[in-house]
Amino acid sequence: MSTPSGIFLPFATSMQAEGLPDIVIRTFEHYYNQLAAGQTGLISEATIEPVTDLPDSDSLSEELVEAGKAALPSAILLKLNGGLGTSMGLEKAKSLLPIKDGLTFLDIIAKQAVNSGIPLVLMDSYSTSEDSLAALAKYKELQGDIPLDFLQHKVPKIVREDLSPAVSVTNPDLAWCPPGHGDIYTALITSGMLDKLLGKGYCYAFVSNSDNLGAVIEPAILGYFATNQLPFMMEVALRTEADKKGGHLAQLPGGRLLLRESAQCPTEDETTFQDITRHRFFNTNNLWINLPALKEVMVARGNILGLSMIRNNKTIDPRDKASTPVYQLETAMGSAIAVFDGAGAIRIDKTRFAPIKKTNDLLDVRSDNYVLTDDFLVKANPVRKLLRAYIDLDPEYYQFVDDFDARFPHGPPSLVECERLVVRGDIRFGQGVVVKGVVSMTNETGQQAVVPDGTIVTGDWKV
Repeated sequence: MSTPSGIFLPFATSMQAEGLPDIVIRTFEHYYNQLAAGQTGLISEATIEPVTDLPDSDSLSEELVEAGKAALPSAILLKLNGGLGTSMGLEKAKSLLPIKDGLTFLDIIAKQAVNSGIPLVLMDSYSTSEDSLAALAKYKELQGDIPLDFLQHKVPKIVREDLSPAVSVTNPDLAWCPPGHGDIYTALITSGMLDKLLGKGYCYAFVSNSDNLGAVIEPAILGYFATNQLPFMMEVALRTEADKKGGHLAQLPGGRLLLRESAQCPTEDETTFQDITRHRFFNTNNLWINLPALKEVMVARGNILGLSMIRNNKTIDPRDKASTPVYQLETAMGSAIAVFDGAGAIRIDKTRFAPIKKTNDLLDVRSDNYVLTDDFLVKANPVRKLLRAYIDLDPEYYQFVDDFDARFPHGPPSLVECERLVVRGDIRFGQGVVVKGVVSMTNETGQQAVVPDGTIVTGDWKV
């Protein structure tokens, strides 16, 4: 390892003490030096152009379907599985949450992998690896010559005032943070996973979040990726008002694609950032990686891919806004689209992007709005004639999964004929409840209200 500069030396020392690999330390130093030089990671609107047109996955030819099927033996399914779901009150891997027909995210993902015969690999965190591997132990078909997981790293938080390492005497863990899912490329190297995959002849990795059950390997898209010999490809979808604050696809003059996250947008550019008629496509975090191309680029760059830096302003204790202000330096894995020469993007239908971030989403997918097919795909119920239901549950009573489950003790109500459901107040649902049309449910009594078994709820329901 090269000798760290004086200002960075305390970081290098603490990272070495934590057993972090040299590549991780050098990568963090790369971004720290940018921060110390006054760089913000912001991407000005004046430096980019909108993307106006992309190939559409719905119009891919049958020849590409066949090409994808031929490439399947060279593909793996790689799921980001480092999250605990703390915003929903979970203390274990979010992927261990039951989601459909008694199966967890991880059960469904495992069954999809077994059904397709494609190796499953998880990028776990220190907090999720043990429980996740224990849950996968029952799927003997997944046990092969490729390890089931590899670990993402951690990096120090940085005191905003003087750019020194953050320190917490009461809880040393608070001095560390995840480096964002852009760490996937570094972790593939340090774990040896990339070399193992290449050594076994795997060429393509489809990467997605474990809470997005719409993200499955689609032969036509794989066929397009393989036939065009792209080094990297991002699946994007049309932005709506609901997506306007998320990262969007853009391009540099000359056509090189890039990803701009909200944390990389200057304040004065927020209006154009959120203009869905200008920046039409958002990143679904469904990515395709050509593994030999990744190896080539990593070697050429000394294993530092050089993704765009994201500087997040936080406090050392996220639950205490009065604690020491810190920077957390992160990268997004999708920003690699700007690194690879010839990288591409493809427009997809939103059925491939259905993440569960809140209990609102959980109720929707657990209900009869969705069905689990025989090949373990979670799909919209074909008998549903309305658009996807809008669901807004009172966060005071439904935000955390334990509270949510206690209010649906018999499972979700039928929502297949529901267009909109807004719940305010503490309401417990009985067995066999059916919600139809546009419904507003309100309880302002201060006591829990109960919807009786078999009730058909329409219009305004008040206690």
